[in-house]
Amino acid sequence: MTTHSRPERVGQEIQAAIGDLLTRGMLRDPRIGYITITGVKVSPDLRVARVFYSMMGTEQERADTQKGLEAAKGFVRREVTSVVNLRVSPEIFFSFDESVGEGDKIDRLLREVRNKEGW
Repeated sequence: MTTHSRPERVGQEIQAAIGDLLTRGMLRDPRIGYITITGVKVSPDLRVARVFYSMMGTEQERADTQKGLEAAKGFVRREVTSVVNLRVSPEIFFSFDESVGEGDKIDRLLREVRNKEGW
């Protein structure tokens, strides 16, 4: 049986709530492109939530999406607080998740090596 700490459980609930906002199209800012919420890290006191997202696109599209998410922080915070029953509304910070792009790069390099080696 796995044991999860409260911040991890709250992070999973916040991730689901934000994912639901995205799928229902409630973030209508045109700067926000197609993004995937890859994880949420919540502080031990549950007052800060760092939301990690990934997306495909250019650096400019990524910067525009970041600006759109920053502008929507208050709305997202209100919605998350209404869905996830918490005494204190966590402050939301959005961070681009570099690991997805790095994973794609490693996968591409491994495929190139396999092709050269004749596997």
